[in-house]
Amino acid sequence: MKEKEFERLTEIKKIDMSVFEEGYEYVGGIDEAGRGPLAGPVVVACVVMPKDSMIEGVNDSKKVSEKKREKLYDQILEEAIAYGVGIVDQNEIDRINILNATKAGVTAAVSSLKVKPDVILVDALTGIDTCGIQYRSIVKGDAKSYSIAAASIIAKVTRDRIMREWDKIYPQYGFERHKGYGTAAHIAAIKENGLCPLHRLSFVKNIVGEKDN
Repeated sequence: MKEKEFERLTEIKKIDMSVFEEGYEYVGGIDEAGRGPLAGPVVVACVVMPKDSMIEGVNDSKKVSEKKREKLYDQILEEAIAYGVGIVDQNEIDRINILNATKAGVTAAVSSLKVKPDVILVDALTGIDTCGIQYRSIVKGDAKSYSIAAASIIAKVTRDRIMREWDKIYPQYGFERHKGYGTAAHIAAIKENGLCPLHRLSFVKNIVGEKDN
């Protein structure tokens, strides 16, 4: 590992290490993928990494290429003490809104962990049910905490894979390329083809008329 990367990882681990230094044995990181898209689920991941973990390249998923994220996904899961994923689909998002859907995903992710952390670091969210485990909310945590960054990669790769599978069923929308986000190509495809069951009705009201819903 190059010195510059070692220094970057050391910096992104400062928050995590400060928690370990308080005497906690297991620290979990939580992040989500898919709050903003027009289609598909929101995916939340919780990852418990070993104290000495230093996987080269772990960073906020938005700063990592798709190819690199896929590789890191395997490395993170190989090293992880435990991980859990919560997936909340578009119908539930429409029913309870995206914020509450994300919070539901947090609870699902934490409840599925085989090893429960002593404390959880979460990217920006508050008012969440972490199954009785104390949590600390960190603004822009995916760029400041190693555990949250690892969770961001698991959530992102999991969601991307889901959207690639949906692309096979609804190829006319281009989900493999934009993963459901509101790109110009996606909006054009909606206007041409109407909606499919994957679309979040509460997110596309300004794009389609009531008759298309």
